[in-house]
Amino acid sequence: MKQFIFILSIIALTVSCTTQAQEKNISKRGTTAGSFLSIPQGARASGMGQAFSGIRGDLSGIYWNPASLATLPGINVSFDHTNWFANLKFNFAAVSVNVPSFGTLGLSVISSDIDEMAVTTLDEPDGTGEVFSVSYLSVSLAYALQLTDRFSIGFNPKFVNETLWKMHATGFAVDMGVQYITPFDDMVLAMSINNFGSKMQLLGTSSLVLHDQDLGSTGNNDKIPAYLETESWALPLTFRIGVAYQAIKQDDYKLLIAADALHPSDDYESINLGTEFTVYDLVSVRAGYKSLFMEDSEEGLTLGIGVLQRFMENANVRVDYSFAKFGRLKDVQKFSVSLAF
Repeated sequence: MKQFIFILSIIALTVSCTTQAQEKNISKRGTTAGSFLSIPQGARASGMGQAFSGIRGDLSGIYWNPASLATLPGINVSFDHTNWFANLKFNFAAVSVNVPSFGTLGLSVISSDIDEMAVTTLDEPDGTGEVFSVSYLSVSLAYALQLTDRFSIGFNPKFVNETLWKMHATGFAVDMGVQYITPFDDMVLAMSINNFGSKMQLLGTSSLVLHDQDLGSTGNNDKIPAYLETESWALPLTFRIGVAYQAIKQDDYKLLIAADALHPSDDYESINLGTEFTVYDLVSVRAGYKSLFMEDSEEGLTLGIGVLQRFMENANVRVDYSFAKFGRLKDVQKFSVSLAF
């Protein structure tokens, strides 16, 4: 309990400082690099309205709250595919291994699947004949430990890279989280900080220009190679506090409800709500609502379904699907496959 209070104090202090710094800005949207880190991972979490920081024992928790891996037994593997806006596609893969008396280790990769695009200019709006590509990559290595039978903690350091044609930016960050099973009918209280780390700056030959140091002179070299200076931008820091409660615990069916309150560095505060109804530990139906109380939000209703198939005594496979409404934007669909041994 002392460790829980100590970590809670650190998180509260960090968020307080961040809040004071953000109050100077009217709008925080579009002010960070690595925005792909905010794209949700895991169809189960998406179907539950992304209210997932308090959910335990799910491998996609490596993205939401690394402390959730502490109660994940054996070996687990998960693959996730997201159809995002503007024909953008993202893939997520993760694996975890529980080592008795040591904790749980997890590895995750987020990568993009974006087609090449034609290079256009003002003089050649139909294309120059060249093509360019855009790619995003995040690789993380997590560690989670169950300190007591009710309290777990987790860390997830990550490497982040963005590439835009001949420019690239790299950064390093860490996710931190805790989960505590309260005495109130085993309700789970959770907190996490995501993407706490360095800033990112685009560097490369695309910023190379020919510069004339003296426009008033005709005898000087007017084509001096120079690089345009680019700004450094912080990663999308997000603080979550959430709860998860098993409202119904019958042998044949279960009802799980969850809620997360979010404080992001690049958007307004909001609340996510989610539910999951499971029958015979085989089929789960999910629903949620995202971005409650957020100004001008395009997000809202989420739906999902999952099917679990067991093999032998200690192996199973789960297939999940989720659908999320995005208002005037294209609705988002996700597919996940998870294996446990």
